[in-house]
Amino acid sequence: MIARYSRPAMAALWSAESRYRIWFEIEAHALDAMADLGVVPQSAAKAVWDWWATNPMIDVAAIDAIEAVTKHDVIAFLTWVADHVGDEARFLHQGMTSSDVLDTCLSVQLARAADLLIADLDTLLEVLKRRAFEHKLTPTIGRSHGIHAEPVTFGLKLAQAHAEFARNRARLVTARADIATCAISGAVGTFANIDPRVEAHVAAKMGLGIEPVSTQVIPRDRHAMFFATLGVIASSIERLATEIRHLQRTEVLEAEEYFAPGQKGSSAMPHKRNPVLTENLTGLARMVRSAVTPAMENVALWHERDISHSSVERYIGPDATITLDFALARLTGVVDKLLVYPVRMQKNLDRMGGLVHSQRVLLALTQAGMSREDAYKAVQRNAMQVWESDGALSLMELLKADADVAAYLSVAELEDKFDLGYHFAQVDTIFERVFGNA
Repeated sequence: MIARYSRPAMAALWSAESRYRIWFEIEAHALDAMADLGVVPQSAAKAVWDWWATNPMIDVAAIDAIEAVTKHDVIAFLTWVADHVGDEARFLHQGMTSSDVLDTCLSVQLARAADLLIADLDTLLEVLKRRAFEHKLTPTIGRSHGIHAEPVTFGLKLAQAHAEFARNRARLVTARADIATCAISGAVGTFANIDPRVEAHVAAKMGLGIEPVSTQVIPRDRHAMFFATLGVIASSIERLATEIRHLQRTEVLEAEEYFAPGQKGSSAMPHKRNPVLTENLTGLARMVRSAVTPAMENVALWHERDISHSSVERYIGPDATITLDFALARLTGVVDKLLVYPVRMQKNLDRMGGLVHSQRVLLALTQAGMSREDAYKAVQRNAMQVWESDGALSLMELLKADADVAAYLSVAELEDKFDLGYHFAQVDTIFERVFGNA
């Protein structure tokens, strides 16, 4: 992952030093359990932990140098540890396979990554809630197919995003629980050379559950679901980013990204204020989703194991989580500082001569006794005149002059159907559904 789209805590989780520290914990906790079971001497476990207590540094370069010869990363790590611990290190990795270490380590990393992402979502949800209540009753036009439909409030747009990301948070919590499993079951997963109690001990120490049947590797359906969840979250980021990009278009300009003093929008055109952050988020979302298909394809491994998944996960594990962590933080900043223009929203609402109230007139006519077909024709023929005038004409005034409409609705009744506030009567109900009684 490139530094431009990385944040320190998530990037550190995927560093070589972090990976080796987790490997050590897995091996040392397994050694403790084996010592308690009498499989290895207690002195071996003590020697390993004593060395670790006085040696906080991981020499990544030294391990890499050993791996250049062994062509095996776990063996290289164990050799490096043995070089420092001495003879007692021969009891490390008793009955274990590389997958026991690698898969359990990946589970730890993904679970910890999920914790960071859940915290990111919590921060985003707080900001969305604050801005939603700020604009709870700020009128704006709702659009379908990009065309003016009926009035909504800007707060409802943000409430919808809050509800969506709350669902994403729940999905990620479930995915975290599913991925946080430990497998210390030995070759082909039979526990032939290692006691299941060793696995249980390591799982407890590492904050993981136990994989019921590991077949030497943790089944990759767990990972597929995890990365699919990240992909859904990325799509939600893109949905909100796309909404903001549309609202920032010059012809709309109802909201826009914060433009800092000294910021430049174009190398050629000094007037430009481009939605660069939300465009960036759209691209980052694509990158996170690109991890989903390989994760799905990793499910089909040969027999009890192969390593066709390994190279894939070395990419998508860090890349997807680091990118999503950055994207969630960036989106939070965009929403937090989003510039909102209620006056422009009202101007756009009024732009088409009251067309946004057409449904209310249609319903009123049917309730007054006109057939739905005739009511639709009456309202539409007047609405099309307003449309073709680009809003220069008034739908209300045209309807007042329409004899077919006047036969069913008085002027006062007709004017009542153009009340903007009518559309917001249920906003409190929707907010209660999303936010409870907050």
